[in-house]
Amino acid sequence: MENILEVQQVSKTFSKSKFSLENVSFNLPYGAIMGFVGENGAGKTTMIGCILNTIKKDSGKIKLFGKEMFDADTAMREKIGVVYDGNNFPTNWTARQLAGIMAGFYTQWDNALFLKYIENFKLPTNQKIKHYSRGMTMKLAITVALSHHPQLLILDEATSGLDPIVRDEMLDVFLNFVQEENHSVLLSSHITSDLEKIADYITFIHNGKLIATVSKNELIYNYAIMRCKESQFLTLDTSDILAYRKRDFQIDVLVSDVKNAQRKYKNVVIDHVSVDEIFLMLVKGERI
Repeated sequence: MENILEVQQVSKTFSKSKFSLENVSFNLPYGAIMGFVGENGAGKTTMIGCILNTIKKDSGKIKLFGKEMFDADTAMREKIGVVYDGNNFPTNWTARQLAGIMAGFYTQWDNALFLKYIENFKLPTNQKIKHYSRGMTMKLAITVALSHHPQLLILDEATSGLDPIVRDEMLDVFLNFVQEENHSVLLSSHITSDLEKIADYITFIHNGKLIATVSKNELIYNYAIMRCKESQFLTLDTSDILAYRKRDFQIDVLVSDVKNAQRKYKNVVIDHVSVDEIFLMLVKGERI
């Protein structure tokens, strides 16, 4: 069994809105971190809801740990740690009170591990959560998610709105988590610089449709943008073009094999670019 998560042709339509997920498919291997990228409203939270079975999909199949998850599968749910954007705990509780409640929910709850993360994150145990900063609140959420020994960590925009120092602390925690080869992370985010640091794979979603699932190394080392004059653009082999965008004085062309492009188009400027720019090209670029 190579994948901790398998999403196969999943669709979901909402009757009261025009939004829908359309035949989304991707796999998350064991021991890997996958960045789940899309603009606000692209369908990331809906897809995560379908994975966790808190949103009922219309069609398709989702397997976790090799099996489909149903409402009664509490043992399978305990293998998943979930962190949502914002505070989802009663704000009048303290971290110590929260730990006592969580110990009753999770059979694998590890209070010693909880206190270890609390100490590492320098979180006060007897201060009410409502007095925590946003960064402290997210650290607490990640502490809770990790303290019942999950194998899969799912984070929905958990690092958004945090300062760079706190985000860096979080990313180190995620990297340490996947040192165990049976652990994986699905990290939904629109902060692509974070994903460039830690992700093994990046899945792009736009308007409920999967655009691509690509290894980060492939994006960094093989993808590039050619800066073409119009006369140069007209000579390109169309099979080399993933997407293109017309600018005022040039045409930007996204390619997935930079060495092939350098060999074939010696007079064209070719730039390695960020994941952010690749995503913009995939979303806003035209196709041939």
